[in-house]
Amino acid sequence: MLAGRLALVTGAGSGIGQAICQAFAKEGALVAMADVNKDGVHHVHETLKSISEGNHHPFTVDVSSSASVATLLTDIRDRYMAVPTIAVNSAGITRDTYMLKMKEEMWDEVINVNLKGTYLLNKAVGNVGQTNYGASKAGVIGFTKSAAKELAKFNIRVNAILPGFIKTPMTEKVPEHLMQITQMLIPMTKLGEPEDIADACVFLASDKSRYITGATLEVSGGLFM
Repeated sequence: MLAGRLALVTGAGSGIGQAICQAFAKEGALVAMADVNKDGVHHVHETLKSISEGNHHPFTVDVSSSASVATLLTDIRDRYMAVPTIAVNSAGITRDTYMLKMKEEMWDEVINVNLKGTYLLNKAVGNVGQTNYGASKAGVIGFTKSAAKELAKFNIRVNAILPGFIKTPMTEKVPEHLMQITQMLIPMTKLGEPEDIADACVFLASDKSRYITGATLEVSGGLFM
């Protein structure tokens, strides 16, 4: 479904990002995988060699830094002589604790990677204009809708995936008793797999979703119903 298309995936060094890279490679895309974890993203690059012979390449990026994101896009253009036609913002971190115990830098780290990083990457790839208001009001979902509205006239689609609890290194840090409670709240009574998110990304990146933009697709086993 994605033969010959250049896909950029951030947060590609493990978990959901890794699964997305592998799914895109299986569908014939050229995968530019990026992560702040150099060893992790190079490991994922090695796994793609057994999936396809495509011109995949690992890059290092700090999505919270505009300079780092700009360098990433320059490096991708230099290597592929093209800009990505698919961009997946999979980079994300957690710094969980109770609000009263949360230090300001913990808040800033999460916002800088998860929200600011989404803004910086989409701005670099799609040259998005006035999306800051929507982003400040409703986070990534608001950003998605604002960007989708601006870019629709250029036939650029922007959608968001809302994962539930997925088996990744991030969720492995959650205490077991809390995970048991969470699993009881999921109507499908199980955690998702990274491949569940990857399959949703393949669908949204393909022409099968050609009339879908500004949408939020929940992949949560019914958790948010």
